[in-house]
Amino acid sequence: MSEYVITVKETSNKAILKFEANQFLTTNKNYEFNNIDEAKSSPLAQQLFYLPFVKTVYISGNFIAIERFDIIEWEDVKDEVAQQLVEYLNSGAPILVEEEPASAIAITLYAEVTPNPAVMKFVANKKLVPATFEFKNIDEAKDSELARALFHLPFVKEVFMDENYISVTKFEMADWNEITMELREMIRTHIAEGKEIVSSAAESTQLRQQEGRGKVNPDDETSQQIIQILEEYVKPAVASDGGNILFQSYDEKDKTVNVILQGACSGCPSSTYTLKNGIETMLKNMLGDKVAEVVAING
Repeated sequence: MSEYVITVKETSNKAILKFEANQFLTTNKNYEFNNIDEAKSSPLAQQLFYLPFVKTVYISGNFIAIERFDIIEWEDVKDEVAQQLVEYLNSGAPILVEEEPASAIAITLYAEVTPNPAVMKFVANKKLVPATFEFKNIDEAKDSELARALFHLPFVKEVFMDENYISVTKFEMADWNEITMELREMIRTHIAEGKEIVSSAAESTQLRQQEGRGKVNPDDETSQQIIQILEEYVKPAVASDGGNILFQSYDEKDKTVNVILQGACSGCPSSTYTLKNGIETMLKNMLGDKVAEVVAING
């Protein structure tokens, strides 16, 4: 197993900081600990509570989020906390002492139409994955048991996963009226039986995209502002429609923002309108003449 690396990320709440790992820390469950007694099932969280400024610890998927008391500022201690997490994780000490899952999980799953007529969104009453995952074909789905099973259905073209939902793109030959119930039941049964959705080896779309474009230059203030606006204002809206948007690049010379659309947003007939009259207008209003155009490089 490769060594753990921690990346520190800010959140919309100034008191909470996320420490993202390059590997999964837990699967299928989220944990919240408000004090050291509640953290008896997590030796890692217990250790964090020995820091006097730690108020709450969250562990989910590939990250640990910590809420601080007001006695300190994150800028003064974040590097120390990140180093402590790296040393703990690489020591091989347990993160959580998880109970064996029950043979069946209570799960509710409903189908929801999206603006893209080729995409149906299947929404669960629980968190399914810690990040976004996009599978264009069965070869890309090698690290997702559920996606591989879906691709064995002849009408499934693409699979997109994010938080508590799975978006399925169909081929034109199929009619949603004929296949929706089959898909819903297949996904619900897979989750209820406690089967793996994505493995710890699966690479999220955000990580894949970051590796493809390289890290944004920390001195590139405009790109940082664009990313923040997309994360805070745009992503929640497109996620509700079963899709996702990723920042790809910013050309300072011609003031063009390049993005990638995923899930229901990819290939959606209304995506061009949304891009131009929604996202582009927002960035122009918030960043002025720094942005002239927003382009989806995948259509």
